[in-house]
Amino acid sequence: MSHVFQNQISAQLFTPKNTNTMNKIRSIEQIIAPSAPHLVGTDFSVHTIFPDAWEMHRERMSPFFLLDYGSKAASAPIESPRRVGVYPHQGLETVTIAYHGKVALHTGAAHPEVIEKGEVQWLTAEAGILHKKYYEAEAEKAGGEFHMIQLCVHLPSNYKKRVSKHQSIRREELGQAVLPDGKGVVEIIAGNFNKSAGPRMPFSPIEMYNARLKKGAKVHFSFPENYNTGFMIIEGAVTVNEQTATANHFILFANDGTDIYMEATKESIVLILSGEPMQEPIEPYSPFVINSKQEIVDAYDDWNNGTFGYLRE
Repeated sequence: MSHVFQNQISAQLFTPKNTNTMNKIRSIEQIIAPSAPHLVGTDFSVHTIFPDAWEMHRERMSPFFLLDYGSKAASAPIESPRRVGVYPHQGLETVTIAYHGKVALHTGAAHPEVIEKGEVQWLTAEAGILHKKYYEAEAEKAGGEFHMIQLCVHLPSNYKKRVSKHQSIRREELGQAVLPDGKGVVEIIAGNFNKSAGPRMPFSPIEMYNARLKKGAKVHFSFPENYNTGFMIIEGAVTVNEQTATANHFILFANDGTDIYMEATKESIVLILSGEPMQEPIEPYSPFVINSKQEIVDAYDDWNNGTFGYLRE
């Protein structure tokens, strides 16, 4: 895999506030409660956190385009597989993060790839790819907790016609930044934190981490002011820049500073997202995120003509 862009942002694990620094604390623009859930496929229940017509327009978190959040839920044992059938993607990357449960993702390889608790699948749909996902068969029969996120990340236009690919990332492959006194760990999926790098090198400047925090853990992040930044509270509760947010809420930060201070008020998991916004037009239509309406038409023609290949339902 070629590494396209390696961000050099540094951040500190635990830093006291310093009024003499040139950095400025970011304000919180809003704390967003989850929207009403809806079904994707036969039984993937998700909350679309963004884009949302009432809260966040489609470019507000650019280069992140969509966040579908499957909040923690108990899944009863069943025999018939719950799934999202075959569908195409082009012009974007999808990132699936498993917090509980197992999901199988199939892109036409001989065997589907299964990710489970703590693991990530990163799919790059440049020139176009077919894709399907479903609950892993044995986990489906056993039942249990299911808790996932899927993100869509916009690709720069000059990378939209290359060969598509995917990468499954095991938890032990993630970058690790351990907090002082064993108070937790920041797992780096993409970007850099406290001199630890994530295994995924994105096509534009992106920071993506899971902060796994014990009660009382404190951590400081610093991102360029122009980076669009948001925190998804996966579990627990945290105080961020002196405001409290609880599980299943999304914190959207204003672009008016660099520094963010977070303290866990109970054991917590927080997904950290920050990235440089894309300065190019976006033309999304269903599974495609391209740059013009004509490219959307061309993508549908390619899909219908079999250019994306074949994948059995």
